[in-house]
Amino acid sequence: MTTLGIDHLGLTVADLQASRDFFVECLGWDQFGGNPGYPAAYVTNGHAKLTLWQQVAQGADFDRRGNIGLHHFALKVPDEASLTALFDRVRAWPGVKVEFAPEFSGKGPKVHFMINEPGGTRMDFSYDPR
Repeated sequence: MTTLGIDHLGLTVADLQASRDFFVECLGWDQFGGNPGYPAAYVTNGHAKLTLWQQVAQGADFDRRGNIGLHHFALKVPDEASLTALFDRVRAWPGVKVEFAPEFSGKGPKVHFMINEPGGTRMDFSYDPR
């Protein structure tokens, strides 16, 4: 094997502070560093690490079908009750755009919901009982 998994994921966001606040204050992640000169913020939930980079060229919105690269990224939750509670918290967060509420992924049993976080990145939160 040549790789062990993803070390971190770098996301360009439209509003670095709003994205950082979403991950840290809404989702309960920790900021473990950053680079004010870039600018960037580094956040983790103890399992995944993200680098949030401030977009420089304004006006280029996220387009999952039109741009090469990220379509979305997905985060796991431990059970369906946690997914529902997280959805209620996330949908009320300033700047979040809900694409759809919790529903089956395909025919199930996986349940998920999709949003765009305040900095524009498309995110999937899911629970899979299998």
